[in-house]
Amino acid sequence: MNYILTLICNPSTAIINNTAQAIAIDSLKELGAETKKTQWLAPGIACEIPFCNLDLETAKTTLQHNFQGLQIDVIVQTCANRRKKFLIADMDSTMVIGETLDDLAELAGLKDEVATITNMAMNGELQFVEALKKRVKLLEGLSLDDLERTMSKIKLMPGGKTLVQTMKANGAVAILVSGGFTYFTDRVRDLIGFDEAKGNKLEISNSKLTGEVLDPIIDNSAKLSILRKFAKKYKINRVDTLAVGDGANDLPMLLEADIGVAYHAKPAVAKRTQVRINHGDLTALLYLQGYRLEEFII
Repeated sequence: MNYILTLICNPSTAIINNTAQAIAIDSLKELGAETKKTQWLAPGIACEIPFCNLDLETAKTTLQHNFQGLQIDVIVQTCANRRKKFLIADMDSTMVIGETLDDLAELAGLKDEVATITNMAMNGELQFVEALKKRVKLLEGLSLDDLERTMSKIKLMPGGKTLVQTMKANGAVAILVSGGFTYFTDRVRDLIGFDEAKGNKLEISNSKLTGEVLDPIIDNSAKLSILRKFAKKYKINRVDTLAVGDGANDLPMLLEADIGVAYHAKPAVAKRTQVRINHGDLTALLYLQGYRLEEFII
């Protein structure tokens, strides 16, 4: 079999049943595909169906259309080389819930104003560097204590630690890269278990933010460069790379990786990536690589 269809839902719902399988198999067979027996990766949560004799894009378009309205993610890919050796992940709204800069702005009473700029940047309506500088300027005067208070409230995205730990246990390298700040990226790196982390640096004077960001700034092109740099450092071929993110500044690295995953992403991002996860948590990235639930490092 040349291709594999993976159906994934949120673990909290476990809604993949015989009906969902039938929709998938019937859709493939109506297009002239030959299918093999469904393999369960996690009961009710994830399964995969090998198939052949059908164009990949036709299968993908038809299946996504036929599953509209169902809270199930549909991924169609080739069978070869599914388990990746390199993971590069965005932080805000990907590995952690929400945007750390917006949460920090809440302490200055400016969360709504900053969040508006963030949303415009993540949708590609503002240049990232311009948006970052505008937001950081509004944070002038906040203290190191404010950074610590913000960090103490951060919640990890469900499935993120399991994703990283499971891939690493199977020999992969995991890199965290963010347009956010090293104060947070370094701590999230340690909480989840990433090998390395890259983020932007806030200028601090007398234990307070000056409202400036130090160069060089990590933007969309820098994220792409970091992917290439670390892949070269760890001697990883492009075919072995997996990237995940949600915003417009993640697009270059998502398009560069062999599998780029738009995770609960902005519409401008989701429509351009080959894989979209709209319903599952981050363990979906393990299922799409063919990992079974019993292989997870939890």
